[in-house]
Amino acid sequence: MSLYLGEEKQPSQQSLRALDYLNFFLANVQAGVGPFLATYLMASHHWNPADIGVAMSVMGIATLLAQTPCGALVDFVKEKRRLIVIAATAMGLSCTAITLFPNSFINIAQGINGVAAAIFPPAIAAITLGMVGQKWLAVRTGRNMVFNHAGKVAAAALTGIAGHFWGHEWFFYLVAISGGAGIVATLLIRKDDIDYLQARAVAPIKTPDKVIASSIRALLTDRHILVFAAIVTLFHFANAAMLPLAGQLVTQSDKTFASLGMAACVIAAQMVMIPVAALSGKSANSWGRKRLFLIGLTALTIRGLLYTLSDNPFFIVFVQFFDGIGQGIFGVVSVLVVADLTQGTGRYNLVLGGIGTAKSIGAALSNLVAGYIVHAWGFNTGFLVLSSIAASGFVVYYWFLPETKSFSDCPSPS
Repeated sequence: MSLYLGEEKQPSQQSLRALDYLNFFLANVQAGVGPFLATYLMASHHWNPADIGVAMSVMGIATLLAQTPCGALVDFVKEKRRLIVIAATAMGLSCTAITLFPNSFINIAQGINGVAAAIFPPAIAAITLGMVGQKWLAVRTGRNMVFNHAGKVAAAALTGIAGHFWGHEWFFYLVAISGGAGIVATLLIRKDDIDYLQARAVAPIKTPDKVIASSIRALLTDRHILVFAAIVTLFHFANAAMLPLAGQLVTQSDKTFASLGMAACVIAAQMVMIPVAALSGKSANSWGRKRLFLIGLTALTIRGLLYTLSDNPFFIVFVQFFDGIGQGIFGVVSVLVVADLTQGTGRYNLVLGGIGTAKSIGAALSNLVAGYIVHAWGFNTGFLVLSSIAASGFVVYYWFLPETKSFSDCPSPS
């Protein structure tokens, strides 16, 4: 039975299931090796926190530069599946190359991974909107994130076990393997199930030979879009460095627990993200986007404060439950806010790419600044600074951005 009853044109069940699998397998590809890179560099090559922060920032900076152009590219290209195939292939090859040239190639590989990572979010969001439409976007985005987080749980477990027993190089091999599976899932989505015009949120009046889209200048001067971009920057400035720092804290206290400790941190967060993402998708229309996002920012603030209380590995893993709340909400609600703000503009993926740029700015600053703060003043100071940034994001959202659900005609599913 179809998951999307009532639509004039329903996507096939094959395509819907393939979209599930795509989100599952790309979960281990989108962030490259992510926080496991910090563990790899510290445990295998004895890098210090400042140098690790620089290496991790390279991917963030590359994504920052590529995200908005990639969003525009996703709007322009009809064959969006091909973009995912190219990006997954590039990331798989670069991660494999890191194991062959561990010191000289890391920054180059991180740059390649950053550009590839800029493709995935707008491409998946566009395929989703093109398949199910605005009406079912909240529910389907929640489902996407459920499979994404489930994939991260499976990937973290496999990565932790493989890294512990077979070596840290397996962090990178598993990214390549997951990328290959993601390519297969992408090709199983039927091209005809994706409405090109719907996928870029054009106005309801469609002409066969022309796409009517808002000017880029109008979007760049939209106050609500700019405020939301600032909020996203603050969220990821606070969030991005927390897990890598937690991993370094675990590694510092017990190096034999490095791979399994980082895996436990990731799994704990992802296990919470699964139900939180599902709940966010189902309640975003009834509760509103703003209330959910403020809960996420509150969880992020509390998480940073809790890290300062103990360096016990089991306590650090417990604190990761708050990561699950914050990121579980962000992954769903941020996409919906962009859809609200761009409905009818024909620039959905461009703005989503722009918001991705804001996210990348925050993440790059987070890893870079936090790395140097920890190196100079210690872990507790770093976590306190990140927590205060999350609190400032709460203040900005509460006072300067209204509820955006009212901008959309999207009804709550019955």
